[in-house]
Amino acid sequence: MNNKTKGLFITATGTDIGKTYVTGLIVKKMRDAGFNCGYYKAAISGADSVKESDAGYVNQFAGIGQSDDSLVPYLYKEAVSPHLASKLEKNPVEMSVVKDGFYKNAQKFSYLTMEGSGGIVCPIRYDAKAKMFLKDIIRELSLPCLIVADAGLGTINEVVLTVEYMKTHSLIIKGIILNNYSGGVMQDDNIKMIENMTGMEIIALVKKDDKELNISVEKLAALYE
Repeated sequence: MNNKTKGLFITATGTDIGKTYVTGLIVKKMRDAGFNCGYYKAAISGADSVKESDAGYVNQFAGIGQSDDSLVPYLYKEAVSPHLASKLEKNPVEMSVVKDGFYKNAQKFSYLTMEGSGGIVCPIRYDAKAKMFLKDIIRELSLPCLIVADAGLGTINEVVLTVEYMKTHSLIIKGIILNNYSGGVMQDDNIKMIENMTGMEIIALVKKDDKELNISVEKLAALYE
């Protein structure tokens, strides 16, 4: 990354947590405040086109205006993990291609938001020639991370396991965002337990259909490095 661009990697505790939705809120908040913030994702599976994918959603929702080829280098139609989709479609992810796309975006944006696939342990490539996980991409690009988790039942276990895995692999965690927050004794206890057990701050709570992230843009921008 060049000396001017700052990056942030958005991961989650699993699939269908709302990571893309929250990522859209993050990028939109940054751009609405005047920050030159872009988006990037290494691989997407389960979409017929970039426009119909997670990347297309964030691009449109946040009003970025990026070209399809700058959003994601690997797009697979099979709705399975990228490592399997790439095998089925005979188009394996290459780290050099992922890095090249990231650095090209870094020439255009002062802040670059990179979204992961599924949970943090999601395999991106797994064959005889190479074994690549999200942690490898994060470390290769030297990115700090933000974890998106659900606010409901089971989240304590999911968040603690995710944090422990990331710490074991020396990944920098900047905080946690809980999605689908509706309040109540259980969810509020989840917040306290997660912070106590992980030592990480829950920096924002996202309610269903929220259109804006409830965090100051200064605090949000400070997560990027």
